[in-house]
Amino acid sequence: MRTLQKIISRYMYRVSGILVVLILGSVLLVEVINERELACESAMRTFSQMEQVLEENQKELEEIQEEYRQTCLHNAEVIARIIEGAPEVLEDVEELKKIAESLEVDEIHIFDSAGRIFAGTHPQYYDYTFDSGEQMMFFKPMLEDKTLKLVQDITPNTAEGKQMQYSALWSNNGEFIVQVGMEPVNVIKVTKKNELSYIFSLFCVNTEINYYAIDCETGDVAGCSAQEMIGRNITEIGLNLEDIKNGETGFDAKINGRNSFCVFKKIGDNYIGRVALGRNLYRRIPMTMFLLLVCLTMIALFLANAVIRYMNRYVVDEIHDVNKKLKAIANGSLEETVDSRDSIEFSELSNYINMMVKSLVDSKKKMSYVLSKTDMYIGVYEYNRQVGKFHFTDYISKILPLDGKKMEELFSDVEKFRKFISEIRANPIPDEPGVYQVGERYIRLEEIEENQAVLGVLADVTAEMIRRRKIEEERDIDQLTGLYNRRGLDTQLAVLFENPEQLGYSAMIMIDTDDLKEINDTYGHEMGDIYLKEISRLFKHFGSKSSIVSRQGGDEFVLFLYAYESEESLHKEIEAFTDLQDHSFTQLGEKERVPLRFSFGCCFTDGSTDYQMLLKEADKKMYLNKLKRKSKF
Repeated sequence: MRTLQKIISRYMYRVSGILVVLILGSVLLVEVINERELACESAMRTFSQMEQVLEENQKELEEIQEEYRQTCLHNAEVIARIIEGAPEVLEDVEELKKIAESLEVDEIHIFDSAGRIFAGTHPQYYDYTFDSGEQMMFFKPMLEDKTLKLVQDITPNTAEGKQMQYSALWSNNGEFIVQVGMEPVNVIKVTKKNELSYIFSLFCVNTEINYYAIDCETGDVAGCSAQEMIGRNITEIGLNLEDIKNGETGFDAKINGRNSFCVFKKIGDNYIGRVALGRNLYRRIPMTMFLLLVCLTMIALFLANAVIRYMNRYVVDEIHDVNKKLKAIANGSLEETVDSRDSIEFSELSNYINMMVKSLVDSKKKMSYVLSKTDMYIGVYEYNRQVGKFHFTDYISKILPLDGKKMEELFSDVEKFRKFISEIRANPIPDEPGVYQVGERYIRLEEIEENQAVLGVLADVTAEMIRRRKIEEERDIDQLTGLYNRRGLDTQLAVLFENPEQLGYSAMIMIDTDDLKEINDTYGHEMGDIYLKEISRLFKHFGSKSSIVSRQGGDEFVLFLYAYESEESLHKEIEAFTDLQDHSFTQLGEKERVPLRFSFGCCFTDGSTDYQMLLKEADKKMYLNKLKRKSKF
């Protein structure tokens, strides 16, 4: 066995080493978290700047779009006035082209009142109508309302699929429609400035960092600072859409086989992300950790040696002195006292040891005094398997239904007593841990075993168990009829259907009395209660096998028949039950003899169906039976 001095030395060096490792680990974790947080903050700043650029570009785009819309509509008005002043130009394509060139428009189309192109700068489009394509159908409402002046958003035209912006309006005389088409060159230029790849190129100054735009719905790469990634799906490059959705706090991923740290934020219809290579993100940490390791190792060695020296002087030597005193006390010298005053702690230890010695001297008197003041009757016994000696309190004989001779026999033989306890444990009370039935009593038994010594505690809980059983019975029994109520039925059926092998061939019967209202109205509710008791008795005593009868409330009852050996025997039982519908009578008062009529619905089962479904199905059949019997009576 090692000395305390060696133990302290070994553990001080070990603890110092562990502390160094823990500090290094903690600092490493903090550094990693810090770098990740800085990366997230940098990414969010960049995303904010991107949003600002997109917002400014969008504003510029909207202004240019509105300018093009107004210009396009204005040009259509001018052309309409020119044609009204010189209708002959409708026959001259070259003249219309000159007008288009002077106004800087690309196409002029003239529609008649039926919506057909009959003139314009592009004869190949003649005879096109507003029904010729989806793009042209935009202007069809003008045929119904000549006050309309429509400007279409930039869209591919019907004939060539070329990006164009069209406007159209009626001439002042209402004889034709002028449509003008312009190529939105400036709009397209500004639109390109809103493309994500262009935006990414403004912010991508580090080759170790790439920016991605991921489509929220498809997971495809809609834009990227690395052009070769555009169009690929995120699963191909090592990303997960679920991680991206929660990516504002950052996450690790292996992008194209390279460890990376990713930060994503939802902007518009895309998730915009900043992906940095791990080696670039954590490049500063290794040198920091090496310098910290050197410093911590030097500090730990110095502190460990200093603590060991002072521990030997003020702890180990003091413990040696205290041990000498304790050895004398353990050998029976209770007059011995410990007096160590080199530190507050050892002074307190000395006082506590001296108090403990005094407490040991007085323990027997104290325990006797405490037991004499308590009114709690608890039986306690203790024995050692090897020694075979028993100790037990007087209340054991009051708790166990044993006479003096039997008690003496049991407590004189360990094996007999253990067998007696095993017999008690053979009658456990379900759902009551540690409670067993002994004759007509309920005993709570607990044993603790340690090093061959067994300590047992017995308590008589008969009164408590009887009270609880009565409460449970009143909770599950209908007070008027003595049958199970709805809760009691559910409890009983749940237990049965957990063990389908007990059910055999079974039938669920839902019953509703036919004449209760008439009995109450004719003879009064007191007689109505008698009527319910009589019909309950009829159901309770029906059946040649096992059954459960319940009053669901009012005049509704449930009868569950089970444990029949065959379908034939069960069907005969149901036929007998059917005979009871109209052939049962009872006496109300002294003279009144009334029939016990009822309607019922029945479902059969072998236990494979949920009993709640059986109740619903039986209830439906009972309702149909009641309708049939109403027409009969």
